[in-house]
Amino acid sequence: MPSGCAKVGVFACTVALLSVSEAAVAQEKDRYSLFDPTPDRLLRDMTTDRPDTTESPFTVDAGRIQVETTIVGFSRSDADPAGAVTDSYELAVTNVRVGLTQSVEVDVVWQPYGVVRTRQRLPPGTIRDDGIGGLDLRGKVNLWGNDTFDKQGSALALLPYVSLPTDRHNGIGPEHVEGGLIVPLALRLSEKLGLGVNGGMHWAKDDGGYRAEYLASASLAVEWTGKLGTYYEVAARFNVDDPRGGEAVMLGTGMTYALAENLQFDAGVNVGVTSAADRINPFVGISRRF
Repeated sequence: MPSGCAKVGVFACTVALLSVSEAAVAQEKDRYSLFDPTPDRLLRDMTTDRPDTTESPFTVDAGRIQVETTIVGFSRSDADPAGAVTDSYELAVTNVRVGLTQSVEVDVVWQPYGVVRTRQRLPPGTIRDDGIGGLDLRGKVNLWGNDTFDKQGSALALLPYVSLPTDRHNGIGPEHVEGGLIVPLALRLSEKLGLGVNGGMHWAKDDGGYRAEYLASASLAVEWTGKLGTYYEVAARFNVDDPRGGEAVMLGTGMTYALAENLQFDAGVNVGVTSAADRINPFVGISRRF
């Protein structure tokens, strides 16, 4: 211990040394970029934007790629006013996250295949659609907390995105260009508890033109062991153009399990609280960092 520590106290000196160490690491990491990847020894702990719907404020380290995939997902809607119920199946919906700098990443989200089956009451029958989904282009800018979350206890980011149609009439992807902005916030409640909060706006297009939908969610994460974690979430979308109601509110829960340092498995289920939300939505997924 340096001799100056005797004057200011061991605790204060230790905090100062840790601050200097963090600053040195951050300064060293700043030199890395998309074409000069961050080495393994400087990587942050792997964090994902799945399985909950609440986005995280943490970005992928510069020059690294993280692939997050829904292996299979299913959702069943509540009945609409005419009594029709829709079942949706999604396969291999994948978010490819690429670290551009230590605080900026770009994401590409695509659904290679999906099936939507609607069972009508009047007239009786079933309508089936299938095909590829839309293409989402996203950017995430971390404003603070990427490498200092444990010390500061918070992290904040901005996440703008645009959704592009790939097949306007297949019943799977969007028919119009849409977009929005999400503001992800993370709070460290304790060594084992964390809270994620999102607020945002989505510009959706219908026959009357573009209108604003408002997004809000909160997800409580519990770290049970170094590998196993669970989450408990409430999420809502307001001003939704749906004949069953204008608010879609759902509750969700699930688990994550670290198979390796850069490999994570997850599973979860969402349950609709209002009629505009899907009645049930189970899924399983996997994430891998390269």
